[in-house]
Amino acid sequence: MRRWTGIVLTGLALCSAPVLTAQAAPSTAAGFAAEALLQFKESMPKFIALAEAMPADKYGWSPGPGVMTVAKVYAHVAHYNYLYPATSLGVPAPGGRDGDATEDIADKARIVALLKESAEHVRAVVAGLRDPSEETIQYGRAVPQWSVLLQLVAHMNEHLGQSIAYARMNGIVPPWSR
Repeated sequence: MRRWTGIVLTGLALCSAPVLTAQAAPSTAAGFAAEALLQFKESMPKFIALAEAMPADKYGWSPGPGVMTVAKVYAHVAHYNYLYPATSLGVPAPGGRDGDATEDIADKARIVALLKESAEHVRAVVAGLRDPSEETIQYGRAVPQWSVLLQLVAHMNEHLGQSIAYARMNGIVPPWSR
């Protein structure tokens, strides 16, 4: 009997552990925004390192007709690092930067600098959010502000994967994989 009581009590303790853990760490919008920023801080340096590792003479390369060039992919990500905060969070790009013109930059040094500047802009935007659960409009629908950050990170990671494929197709190993 004692053995069965011990087994039952152990089973109950194991089953209740996830519930207790979940209650101890409630999910908040501020916590989600912080997590999104953490994900951004993990991925964006990889994106920049890959842009730095790609030779300048490959910036005009594309895997096929009608497909974005290396330069266009990098510039596109920088553009959206400015566009999402401007259109959905009301935070304009610094210095009146024209995001559309950003996508036409093809020079490696300018693109790498632009990626770094756009990353700092995103960090500043997230730091300035008062209430990430506050509603905003993105793509014509009401969403919490943290959803904009989620979209920004998802967009950047989509193009990070694309850029990794571009690099490998050109014989470049991503710096973090060496």
